[in-house]
Amino acid sequence: MLNTDKNQSTAAMFILLGFSDNPKLQVPLFLLFLIIYAVSLVGNLGMIMIININPKLHTPMYFFLSHLSFVDFCYSTITTPKLLENLVVEDRSISVKGCITQFSFAVTCVATETVMLAVMAYDRFVAICYPLLYTVSMSPKLCSLLVIVAYLWGIITSLFLTYSILILSFCETKIIDNFICEYSVFLSASCSDKHFSEILIVIFSNLSVFCTLIIILSSYIFIFVMILKMHSASGRYKAFSTCMSHLTAVTIFYGTILFLYCIPNSKNSTLVVKIGSVFYTVVTPMLNPLIYSLRNNDVKEAFRKLKDFKIVYQ
Repeated sequence: MLNTDKNQSTAAMFILLGFSDNPKLQVPLFLLFLIIYAVSLVGNLGMIMIININPKLHTPMYFFLSHLSFVDFCYSTITTPKLLENLVVEDRSISVKGCITQFSFAVTCVATETVMLAVMAYDRFVAICYPLLYTVSMSPKLCSLLVIVAYLWGIITSLFLTYSILILSFCETKIIDNFICEYSVFLSASCSDKHFSEILIVIFSNLSVFCTLIIILSSYIFIFVMILKMHSASGRYKAFSTCMSHLTAVTIFYGTILFLYCIPNSKNSTLVVKIGSVFYTVVTPMLNPLIYSLRNNDVKEAFRKLKDFKIVYQ
């Protein structure tokens, strides 16, 4: 019986309908998402390069930011090419193994990013609430350890959730009204008992989202209390401005995820779910480097110096 299930799963296929099957919209959407993907790649890789080559940016905050950019680069590369492909090809089928592979890498990136955002919130908490101890507290060893924990949590979460999908059986070709392989795709397509898989998904999804969200909210509560206690208006503005980029990125990332997965599906149309999914899988990786570069004087100064350096040696 087990062998039969495995053979059925191997033969089964998914057909991802993509973002739109309207011929008039496919070319404009392809160009739009291609531009977004290009900006995301250039922005995230550019951020990593600027941080690495500029000694002034060799601080804990930018160390974490470089890893956030790396995760965003990986995430957009995992999800966007398939979206672009489905907008220009007629055959939108994907094997179960291919879908599981995409799901596994995507989960790794999402889970890693949640921890990375929490780590960055803790970094801002130490910098503002304990500025005299910041250099000692956020030592290179601790920063490296926190980043390793973020990647490990992403890998562990991915392994458990991928296992929860691998134990399912898929008996036939299933049409999926989406453009990425989310866990809901596998649950709806499965022809076996899904109870254990659903439990694992709920446990690790809640741990990733809500535990990190508690760390972020707690950090910012202490930060805002400290800012209110400051007597200098310029000091309050400087402290608040150092948090705005991160706070904006957190609001966009968690706001979209909570909207999609914490509101009952009956209240969300298929189009709204697709738009929300596009936002946090495709648009957010593009927005993060823009948010941090446009609102950060150090990054803008480093970018200007890099441009001047190129002009001089041309």
